Amino acid sequence: MYDCIIVGAGPAGGTAAYHLAKQGRSVLVLEKESLPRYKPCGGGVSPAIAQWFDFDFSPAISVKADSFRFTWKLGDPVETKIATEEPVWMVRRDIFDHFLVQQAQKLGAEVRDNTEATGIEFKSDYWQVNTANGPITGRYLIAADGVKGPMAKWLGFKERKRFLAAALEAEVPATVTDKSTIHVELGLVKNGYAWNFPKADGYSIGVGTFVRGEPQDFKKILDEYARSFNLDIKTGKQHGYPISLWNGKQKLHTQNALLAGEAACVVYPMTAEGIRPSIFSGLMAAGAINESLSGDTNALEKYSEAINEECGTEMAWAQQLAGAFYRFPGFGYKVGVKHPSGAKIMGKIVCAELRYSDIATRALKRLIPGFGG
Repeated sequence: MYDCIIVGAGPAGGTAAYHLAKQGRSVLVLEKESLPRYKPCGGGVSPAIAQWFDFDFSPAISVKADSFRFTWKLGDPVETKIATEEPVWMVRRDIFDHFLVQQAQKLGAEVRDNTEATGIEFKSDYWQVNTANGPITGRYLIAADGVKGPMAKWLGFKERKRFLAAALEAEVPATVTDKSTIHVELGLVKNGYAWNFPKADGYSIGVGTFVRGEPQDFKKILDEYARSFNLDIKTGKQHGYPISLWNGKQKLHTQNALLAGEAACVVYPMTAEGIRPSIFSGLMAAGAINESLSGDTNALEKYSEAINEECGTEMAWAQQLAGAFYRFPGFGYKVGVKHPSGAKIMGKIVCAELRYSDIATRALKRLIPGFGG
């Protein structure tokens, strides 16, 4: 009988495992894939996550990027240095996620990869997780199995609010001459953007849409964008994947169980940033379950409240900004990105040195004439 079973070895699951193990709790992480496993993702990580851990992330960082280059329909560039103390971390998710899980293992957490959860049952005061290798029991459950995982449905979260965005990405091997610049293209994709994130030995190049709209030929757009860098997406594997964006206040707890990470839809609607909020949710989930194990009968309810308070408010502002910007992207590029402070502000948001709520009212007034008055 484990104190907690965590389904999913992504950033939320790895974080929760680390912090529960650090408190001396018995933890099992179940992962259906073989670790380390590939995960489609641009791989931009805010260095602010370091404050939640007491180890060095350097082995898991591919490169550090200290500059942004924005374009509109491949032209009209805006380049800026990221005016933060620490640059944005560029990571490969197979390495980053596995590194995080390994830190949890060092503290005693158990990990079973190639082990898919096939069903769950609540047995009066504990959970039974069924697998092909037999049942496993734990007093608490954390569902951190991502946007496509079945755990949320099995736990009864059928009416969760969520908006599925879409993305297509290619990992292109190449000789990277400029490893410090994040490229963002805002004119080729409707209701979203294209990106080119450098890694030590190639690029994560992709397109995504983060506001409801008409279907688009992502493959054609991605190919055109890649060719602007003299890159051929056919040299790398292409991955299409959904992104479950935050879409309003929701309950994230049930009997002895919590949702965390993308299973809890903690992804910012403006940028589709998910790693930092997923890690935060894993941190908070570990704290709540530790408190519950110590006798606090309201700890899981407090988790829902805390995530809705801490993430929900910020994500609501991000959603407003996304709706305004992507509705009139040409105007948004002109008055937002090209504004003397616009690109620098985006860098500070990505690095968590500014909150969406800090700049939303000011930005919305620029994007929507008459907003707020």
